[in-house]
Amino acid sequence: MVIIRLSRKGIKKKPFYQIIVTDNRNARDGRFIEKLGYFNPFHINKSKKNLFFNKERINFWISKGAILSKRVYNLLK
Repeated sequence: MVIIRLSRKGIKKKPFYQIIVTDNRNARDGRFIEKLGYFNPFHINKSKKNLFFNKERINFWISKGAILSKRVYNLLK
């Protein structure tokens, strides 16, 4: 099953998340099919966004049968 979920990057106590498309059997930070965006919860600079995603590609993967994780669904809402 293909799922759209977050992959954790960054350093200890300062996470940075990538929104990725992957098979649900892969590890959280393991292999992925495509990067769709990012989410930075500790972004301080207001001139740049803390959430970015490619809406066209997300809609493409949803049309192919991909499922959004709960966290990604709440971020995109």
